[in-house]
Amino acid sequence: MNRSNEIRRLSITDSEKCVGCQLCMFACSRRFGIGGLEKSAILVRSVGGIERGLTVVVCRACLDPPCAKVCPTRALRIRKYGGVLLDKSKCIGCGNCVRACDIGAVFWDSGENKPIICIHCGYCVRYCHYNVIRLEVMK
Repeated sequence: MNRSNEIRRLSITDSEKCVGCQLCMFACSRRFGIGGLEKSAILVRSVGGIERGLTVVVCRACLDPPCAKVCPTRALRIRKYGGVLLDKSKCIGCGNCVRACDIGAVFWDSGENKPIICIHCGYCVRYCHYNVIRLEVMK
């Protein structure tokens, strides 16, 4: 299989299956070689206690991403089939992308003063034992 021709996109299959273990978040941070949650491009959070459950916030790969529209330096490049890629060398740390994301899926790295953008690598999927997250592969 030629991976250079693949376009990958994360999707949430059923957030009601999420138990809040945050393994997806730990896995995402770990791709940077660090432990903890501070570099995660995915967030699991409560939507109002036990009765209301949890939600998983991750880039939905918008076809017309608002985060890219507001980037003054064009550090966010639109990916084919949706989502964006970050060129950190162009990013000035203005935070416009965080404020523009309709679902709150652009997170902030305060150490680097740059956004944390999901790259749809699928690393988190391997650690979600409840099949809440799926990686779609398109060619």
